[in-house]
Amino acid sequence: MKTEKQVSCRPFRPWNAGYAAAASDKSHKGPMGAFLAKAVCWTCGVVALAAVASCGVPAPSETLSSYQDFPQTVELKGTPVSADTALIRYPFRIRVHAGRAVVMDLHGSDSFLHAFGLPGFRHQASFGRRGEGPEEQLSLENIRWVGDTLYALDSNKSELARFAFGPSDASPVRCSSVGLDKELLRALDFVPVGTSSFFIPDYSGDSRFCIVGRDGRLLRRFGSIPTVNEGALRDARPALAQAWRSFIDYNPRNGVLAAVTQLGEVVELWHLNDSTHTVLVGPGGEPQFRVHQGYGIPTGIMGFTDLQVTDKAVYAVFQGTSFKEMALSMQRGEELPDGGRYLYVFSLKGEPLCRYVLDRPVSGIAVDEERGVLLATDANSDNPVMEYRLAIDR
Repeated sequence: MKTEKQVSCRPFRPWNAGYAAAASDKSHKGPMGAFLAKAVCWTCGVVALAAVASCGVPAPSETLSSYQDFPQTVELKGTPVSADTALIRYPFRIRVHAGRAVVMDLHGSDSFLHAFGLPGFRHQASFGRRGEGPEEQLSLENIRWVGDTLYALDSNKSELARFAFGPSDASPVRCSSVGLDKELLRALDFVPVGTSSFFIPDYSGDSRFCIVGRDGRLLRRFGSIPTVNEGALRDARPALAQAWRSFIDYNPRNGVLAAVTQLGEVVELWHLNDSTHTVLVGPGGEPQFRVHQGYGIPTGIMGFTDLQVTDKAVYAVFQGTSFKEMALSMQRGEELPDGGRYLYVFSLKGEPLCRYVLDRPVSGIAVDEERGVLLATDANSDNPVMEYRLAIDR
């Protein structure tokens, strides 16, 4: 069986309609009990995490659990934010820091990034120019704030660019970039950890994450894919790793690293401060796929589209559309909207707290927990940014 080939996909549609047409209607989903019964050992990975997060290494522990529902469900209606729709064509991510919001636009005509002042959402600058030049971006997969500096991941160039913001509304300056280690497969997400490294999901199938230095060098790998599909672990690791591609986030204030699968319904939480690792499996089960000529063809459901680890909880946008439904929509000449309508909220320990049902599908989120405000990007309408008022008793 060939497993060396890998599917190259855009992050906002990691498994697009073309794969939906090829997806089998035979589910490969194993029983939930099989997942929970498997005693997966992530000891080495958790120790590596703890070593990065602190000087001491507490005894590691892992927890596997499932959830079927949430104790409360709340419907939310959003309010459009007055953003210049002529600037934003496909809003994928939104990141907020110190009175400034940056919207990542995958289909921007000239620039990938747009900065807005808060409150009021006043346009300040467009930057991250599209192009093949040394100071330009071929693609953008995600952006992250580190203080007043914004990091941007360009997977086509395999580099991280750094933009510095001043105190005024002046355009940010691209002050440096670093090429990523050639041993890394196409990186589609990243999070800064401390002042010396990044975590990047590992798509080789050999581990769950790569630890990369600020100079781009691969320092080590850790963790393993928590699957019950032993055949794929043995014979089709690259395809398995693709099926388990995940969006990630990290909160340095509480030391919580979270990952949510783009297929299926799996949430992973690592507490770097005490070396605990929790795997939560929802009704959608783990990512499902079949291997065809070395390629991973999804057969289950679309999963999560974004997440954020706040000081008190984990927020994740969930879609849940099956590939069978996507294929049928294609046959009818219909196009399903991008994004998810469900915002799941978990405690930092992995307890389901609340499920919000939004009035539209959204792709990216920025949660202001203190104000109880959610900003979300909508790529399907003329309102690229929506604001929601959250109401949950924690």
